[in-house]
Amino acid sequence: MSMSRQFKTADYEATLQTSVRLEECLPAGHLARFVVDIVAQLDLTAFYARYANRGGAPYAPEILIALLVYAYATGVFSSRKIEQAIHETAPFRYLAGNYAPDHDTMAAFRKQFLPELKELFVQILLLAQEMGVLKVGNVHMDGSKFQADASKSKAVSYKRLLEIEVLLRAEVSELFVLVHLGPKFSGSFP
Repeated sequence: MSMSRQFKTADYEATLQTSVRLEECLPAGHLARFVVDIVAQLDLTAFYARYANRGGAPYAPEILIALLVYAYATGVFSSRKIEQAIHETAPFRYLAGNYAPDHDTMAAFRKQFLPELKELFVQILLLAQEMGVLKVGNVHMDGSKFQADASKSKAVSYKRLLEIEVLLRAEVSELFVLVHLGPKFSGSFP
């Protein structure tokens, strides 16, 4: 019996030599790009003020915040898993600015800035809700930032915005409690 069917085969050595641009791996509406855009809008003065002028150059807070936001949004809560993802996935490598903060750095940052991070998460979720990429209830983000609907029927009153903020604060508090207890979170960001 002869084999007449042709198969596509892989040349793994050649594949290892292939140059891949992160831009090719992250489409325009990718959640990682959205996170970078949102974090760039935040006032991080309080974070910078807490760094001493000694030692080696630390990672910019924007990098670590973006990594944590994206990690939590995609269900990655362990600092070791974040470190692994930085080495293995394009979105995490992009968010890390092609640096590789280790798990100790991630965990120490999270511990040192826990109250500030909780507040930033609320701000980020409010911005996402305002842009139309967040559904309140069990927190859910859409990776695309082009889904906003500015019709009057979708407009949010100030009173409703305050109600949403209260809900988001509760969700963020739950998230940070669960981060310390295990990997499950009632909200999701696909």
